[in-house]
Amino acid sequence: MHDVIDRPDRRTSRLLARAATEVFAPALLAALMPVVVGLHAASPVGVGLAWALVGSLFCSVIPNSLIWWGVRRGRLTDHHIRRREQRRRPLAYGLLSVLVGLAVMIGFGAPRPVLAMVVVMFALGLAVTVVNLVWKLSIHAAVAAGAAAVLVIEFGPALLASAPVVALVGWSRVRLRDHTVGQVAAGTVVGTLIAAPTFLLLR
Repeated sequence: MHDVIDRPDRRTSRLLARAATEVFAPALLAALMPVVVGLHAASPVGVGLAWALVGSLFCSVIPNSLIWWGVRRGRLTDHHIRRREQRRRPLAYGLLSVLVGLAVMIGFGAPRPVLAMVVVMFALGLAVTVVNLVWKLSIHAAVAAGAAAVLVIEFGPALLASAPVVALVGWSRVRLRDHTVGQVAAGTVVGTLIAAPTFLLLR
């Protein structure tokens, strides 16, 4: 009887976890963060937005198009690449895409804050790629924590309010059994420690 009563709650929590995992997925945050930074820090706004979209293209659209293609071909289990051993090649292609984007943006004089955000994405990608060679660190947690760190630096302490979102993302990964608490905690630490100093130094 107890199990029957609890089952709807478990279903609800799983639906919430699935929603948090999808809404705050690394692909979406990687696409959104250059736009947020570009609109806030670059002037005129149109120029900032244009360069932000270039950053989003190379940080998110191209890498994740390759992932979806891999899923359709049956080479990857799903768009979150739950199996660690499948992550190496997509992560490497993602890093290459971001490097190409950086070269284009530097060559044509993109605004410094947008460049800084793209470098943050590359640094995070490099870190999780290296770690995932031997251990399944949570990319969701790393990118969410890194994005929150950048928001606090760019908009001030009021954006510490984004911390509960990072916690929600971490909880969702554990609730869906895609990661352990340790993998989520490690991702959060790595994301914060890489994103904050990198963005501060380069912006």
